[in-house]
Amino acid sequence: MINISEKGRKRKIRCIEFSPDVCVFQPLWCSSNMQDKEIVLRKDEVEALRLKNIEWFDIVSGGEKMEISKSTFARIYESCVNKIADAIVNSKRIVLEK
Repeated sequence: MINISEKGRKRKIRCIEFSPDVCVFQPLWCSSNMQDKEIVLRKDEVEALRLKNIEWFDIVSGGEKMEISKSTFARIYESCVNKIADAIVNSKRIVLEK
């Protein structure tokens, strides 16, 4: 029997240098009890977003900085951008993993 959480490859350890001070962003009109309408950004997604959009790293340099391949960096970044777009368009709360 295979446990679903053990399925697939183990996630490689990533080098993350940033820890946000704020961990929740939500539309002003929303109640604080919106767990059914929230997305969670993993630490590696926030780090990829920071490196690409704030520090202006390209995909190769971002991957090197996080000690992962450029294709993995690109997938992590794309996942983060897609989640943020979903949250904005569909009025969802954004929760940053601590």
